[in-house]
Amino acid sequence: MTPAPSAHDRRLYRVTDAMHLLSLSRSVIYELIRSGRLRSVTQGRTRLIPASAIEDYISLLEQEAS
Repeated sequence: MTPAPSAHDRRLYRVTDAMHLLSLSRSVIYELIRSGRLRSVTQGRTRLIPASAIEDYISLLEQEAS
């Protein structure tokens, strides 16, 4: 039996998870997705945000701050 992946091993996050990780509201997350600053994918009717997209967004913020 394989152990369940920890939160750090996840590759996809629901919008609510991304809200908590980035300390942003739901509307801001969706605006970032619409503007192309935060990548997302859909699976059925669920919008998911890849962990790499969250990391890329944080890197973008760091670049803009320098």
